[in-house]
Amino acid sequence: MQMKYVQTTCPYCGTGCSFNLVVENNRVTGIAPYQRTPVNQGKLCPKGIYAHEFVNHPDRLKSPLIKKNGKFVEASWDEAYDLITKKFKQYKPDECACLSSARCSNEENYAMMKFARGVLKTRHVDHCARLCHASTVAGLASTFGSGAMTNSIGDISQSKCCFIIGSNTFEQHPLIGRQLVLAKKNGAKIIYADPRLTPTGKQADLYLQFRSGSDVAIFNGLMQEILKNGWEDKEFIKNRTKDFDKLKEEVMKPEYSLDNVSKISGIPAAKLRTAAEWIGKAESACILYSMGITQHTTGVDNVRSVANIQMLTGNLGRPGTGVNALRGQNNVQGACDMGALPVVFTGYQKVIDEAAYKKFADAWGFPDGISAPQNGYEVTVMMDVLADKPGELKCMYIMGENPMLSDPDLHHVEKALKNLGFLIVQDIFMTETAEFADVVLPACCYAEKDGTQTSTERRVQMWRKAQEPPGNSKLDWVIIKEIASRMGYAKQFPWNSAEDIFTEIAKVTPSYAGMNYTRLNRPEALHWPCPAPDHAGTPILHKEKFAHPDGLGQFFGVPYKPPAEVPDTEYPFVLTTGRCLWQWHTGTMTRRSENLEEEEPTGWIEINPEDAKALGIKDKEKILAVTRRGKVEVPARVTPDIMKGVMFMPFHYKECAANTLTNNALDPIAKIPEFKACAVKVQKIAEAK
Repeated sequence: MQMKYVQTTCPYCGTGCSFNLVVENNRVTGIAPYQRTPVNQGKLCPKGIYAHEFVNHPDRLKSPLIKKNGKFVEASWDEAYDLITKKFKQYKPDECACLSSARCSNEENYAMMKFARGVLKTRHVDHCARLCHASTVAGLASTFGSGAMTNSIGDISQSKCCFIIGSNTFEQHPLIGRQLVLAKKNGAKIIYADPRLTPTGKQADLYLQFRSGSDVAIFNGLMQEILKNGWEDKEFIKNRTKDFDKLKEEVMKPEYSLDNVSKISGIPAAKLRTAAEWIGKAESACILYSMGITQHTTGVDNVRSVANIQMLTGNLGRPGTGVNALRGQNNVQGACDMGALPVVFTGYQKVIDEAAYKKFADAWGFPDGISAPQNGYEVTVMMDVLADKPGELKCMYIMGENPMLSDPDLHHVEKALKNLGFLIVQDIFMTETAEFADVVLPACCYAEKDGTQTSTERRVQMWRKAQEPPGNSKLDWVIIKEIASRMGYAKQFPWNSAEDIFTEIAKVTPSYAGMNYTRLNRPEALHWPCPAPDHAGTPILHKEKFAHPDGLGQFFGVPYKPPAEVPDTEYPFVLTTGRCLWQWHTGTMTRRSENLEEEEPTGWIEINPEDAKALGIKDKEKILAVTRRGKVEVPARVTPDIMKGVMFMPFHYKECAANTLTNNALDPIAKIPEFKACAVKVQKIAEAK
C-alpha cells in the first residue's frame, strides 16, 4: 500500500486552518494534524476533522449533464461546450450574469471574473459575499479605506478586552474561539452580545442578551457613556481621524442614554455601563463580529458603528485591537479580492475608474474590448430583476453557489431561476440550484486541485492536489478556459496551471503584487497587502495611517433604524438565523459527511420556555413557522438560551429551510439581505390545519 500526507487548507470556514490529507493508493482516506501552521497549530474543529468524508462520496458529479425533456442525461464535454457556446452567442452582454464562488480558489474566481467581463462582456458578476459580508466591505471601506479584517487571528489572544457581537465564534470559527480562551487566560475581559446564550456566550465574563436589529442603538449608547466619562482616546481622535464632531452630535442625543438603549435592546442599563467601562478603559480592546452584524438592512450602519467605537477608543493598528470581521466561507475574502463583485476588478480597483478600467482592458487584450465601465447587478438585485422584470436577464452561469438554499425568500429565488432562458451550474454535487439548470458541469473539490485561498485575516494560503478527480470532472478554471477558447478567446486564457493564473493576478493586483507560489509555499504564507517581492506582508492594517488618500479614519454619525420588518399582532416574534457547529452553509458537503450528519441531522427552531408555554408547544414537537413569505414544518427546541420574543433557526437544512421564511429586504448600500431579523409566528400543526 502506498501512503502519503498532502498538506492543504480547510475548505470550510474563513479561519484558514491547515491539515494533512491522508492519501492511500492515490485516494484521500483521512485527515491528520499539520503542526507547523501558526493559524491552528495542528488543532481542528469537527468539520476540519471530517473534511475528507465528502471527497469521494458516491454523489459526486462525474460527467456533464444536459436537461432534455425535463430530465438530465449524461453528455460528453464536447456536447456540453457546443450547447453552452451556442447559447452564449444568442444573448447580449447585459442579458447574461455570472455567479462566482467563495468555495473556489482565488485562481478560479479570477478566471470567472475575467470570463464574465472579457468573454460575455457582462457587468453582472457577483458571489455570496453579497449574502454575508458585503456590508463589511462597504462599511470598512468608507471608514478605514479598506474593507477587510484589520488584525491577525493570533492578535486576539493579546487583547485585554474582547467584545464579540453577531458571532457565535466557538461554533462558527472554533479555532478563533481558541484565541479568545487564550486571551481570557492572559487576563482579558470577554463581553458577548447576542439574542442567544450560545457556547461562546457561556465563556464570557459579561453577557448582553439583546433584540436582533438593535445593534446601532447599543453602539451609540456605549459611545455616549465612553464620552461622558472621558474614556475616549483624544490623541488618536485628533491625529488619526476626521469628522469626530459628526459622531459626537449623533451619539450624544438623549435617545442613546443607557436607560433608553436598554428599552430598545433589552439589555439592562447596568450591564451596558459595565461594557462601556471595560471597552473604554482597556489597554487594548478588539471587536469580533460576523453575520449577526452584517445581515441587516442596516448592515453598513452596523459596521460603521463598530469602526466608530474602535476609532473613538484608539483601538486600531496595534496587537490586541482592531475590527475583526470573521468571514463565513473559506475563500469569501479571496473571491472579493479577485473582483468577483459587480463594482470592482481585483484588489478593489473600481470598474468606473477610468485608469483602472484601461489597466485591465490593456492587460487582458480582448480584441473586442471588455464589459462597459459601469457597475453591474448584485446577486440580490439579479434575483429581483429575474422575478419582477422577466426578459431583462436571460442567461446565468453559476460556479459553486447554491442560491436555492442560501438566498432569502426561497419562493422568490425559485421564481427568478424559472424565468431564466438558460442556466449553467458548475459544482461538485447536484445541488438544489443545479436541479433548475439546463447544463450541469462536474467540477473538482479542494482535494483535487492546486491553488490559493485567502482567509478572514487576509492570509493567502495554498491548496495542494492530493488525488485525481472522479470520472470526467474538471478543474473549474480549466472549464472556464475551455469555454472561452470555444468562444474565440484562447489567447486571453493562456494558462497551463493555477500558478500561471496567480502570476497574472499578481501583475494586476497591487495588494498581491509581491506574492508568488514560492513565497506562499511555507507554513506562515503571507498576509496582503504584500506590494513587493521583498515585502513581508501585513498582518496588522492601519498602524500609522488609514487607507484613505489623506490617511485619516472617517467617523460617521449613524442614527438607529429598526429592522425592515418588526413584530406585530399577526407575526409577534423576531426570527433570526445562523449556523451550528456540525453543519456548514447549505450542507452540500457536510451533509455528505457521515460523522457530521449524525451529530445534527436536521434543523430546529429555538423558542424561549415562556413563549413555548404561552403557545402550548412542547420540546421536540414539530410545529409550523410562518412568515409573510412562506411556512416551514420544523421541530421546536425549547430552551432558556434564547431571548423571550426571539426565535432562531439554522439555515443548513433543505427539509426545513430557514430561508423560505427570511426577508429579502436589502441594505441600500451593500444590497445585503436582512437574514437576521424578520417577523414570524409559530403554530401547532393541528391548529394550522
